[in-house]
Amino acid sequence: MKFLATLIPAFLASTAIAVPSRQERSAARFNRREALRNSNPLQASDLEELRLANANESHVSYSSNWAGAVLIGTGYKSVTGTITVPTPKKPSSGSSSTQYAASAWVGIDGDTCSTAILQTGVDFYIKGSTVSFDAWYEWYPDYAYDFTGITVSAGDQIKMTVTATSTSAGSAVIQNLTTGKTVTKTFSGETNK
Repeated sequence: MKFLATLIPAFLASTAIAVPSRQERSAARFNRREALRNSNPLQASDLEELRLANANESHVSYSSNWAGAVLIGTGYKSVTGTITVPTPKKPSSGSSSTQYAASAWVGIDGDTCSTAILQTGVDFYIKGSTVSFDAWYEWYPDYAYDFTGITVSAGDQIKMTVTATSTSAGSAVIQNLTTGKTVTKTFSGETNK
């Protein structure tokens, strides 16, 4: 089993006129995550430049659509990551009518195996001067779903944990260490593609 602990800055532009509904955000997040799951290696010329810049590093994997730490091995059952929620800001050359988004999450698998991924995390959005956040969980190939019963704000300390108890069961936990609120999603009988 591969282990993926990732803090992701993945900016996404949307041309929606109004702030999207929870369903629209969920669909957009699913589409973004679907794209993020698929490795998208840089071209050879890009890799050569990176090799020269990182000559002392070995076994480095690059992707143009996600970044983070990947630990490959067997026997990994749980991963935890803690972040401080950032205040989203639009890019300096960005449009105030465009929605921008980023995510931070932890997961088990997702680097090379795309048939079963257990992950949880937080999304950050900004459109104009409106910022929003949501906490989510996912056992792929099912969709990602927003947690209810928890709020996330800029500056909060968020602890994210996923635990696989078998190949078809586990849990996703989001703890807001700032507010003391915890939400959990328990999975059982999940199927792989």
